[in-house]
Amino acid sequence: MRPVTICLINQKGGCGKSSTCFHLAGHFAEIGQRVLLIDADPQGSLSQGFFGSSFVECLEPHETLAAVFQEQALVTPEFLLANAPLDNITVVRSNQHLAVHNTPCPETAGLQQFALQAWLSRVDGFDLVLLDCPPNLYLCSWNALLAADFVLVPVPAEDFGTQGLRAVHQAIENARLLNPRLTLLGHLVTRYDRRLLVHQAYEQRLRQLYGTSVLRTVIPEASAFKVSLACRQPVTHYAPRSKAAHVVSQLECEIVERIRQRTREQNVA
Repeated sequence: MRPVTICLINQKGGCGKSSTCFHLAGHFAEIGQRVLLIDADPQGSLSQGFFGSSFVECLEPHETLAAVFQEQALVTPEFLLANAPLDNITVVRSNQHLAVHNTPCPETAGLQQFALQAWLSRVDGFDLVLLDCPPNLYLCSWNALLAADFVLVPVPAEDFGTQGLRAVHQAIENARLLNPRLTLLGHLVTRYDRRLLVHQAYEQRLRQLYGTSVLRTVIPEASAFKVSLACRQPVTHYAPRSKAAHVVSQLECEIVERIRQRTREQNVA
């Protein structure tokens, strides 16, 4: 059975794409789902979250996602799949070697547009694939859109976080021409501090602009997320009774609910 594939995308850095993938994967793994994480960001933040920066930065290109983009490369899925130090989580790691492949104008890249989609079609044994994208709309993000079933857009509740969303939405629409199954799961408000009036105002503005496409779950700026990441564990493993872990559980439930809803809508159509 084909796994559900979700990419997290926004062209702004620091909006919570990598951390959302990291902590969400932990929760799905805890409930018995086999999760594949694909780090499509040359910064390698998601990879470093599990394996540490010094180790990830020293990986050779053939040990990372860069191998999928190399011309004439015949990369078997098993060669790139690295077991995280937690049950049910596997990671395709990335580092600076991916940067040379993350070129602008991705729609002119020929077959390179489908490199990740083609590689993923040979992968099995997973229930869920989460794709972490770089903070731009270049070839790596484009590949993720063409390989995914669903797309989630993390948005910090601040002015800089909401800038550029029109370009993100346009990229999603363009990707649908080549990947008709791609469906927007919604916008996820991240790094939220309810004490700040400016955050409250931007959340309200987002909901006015995008309505029900904004998820009910809001990800707070909680110290438990940062501490658990520093300990190389998702918050659901490091602090399972924390408020942060509860929020991740809520997010998982809402994502599953939306996937079922979108699937029903597609079947009716």
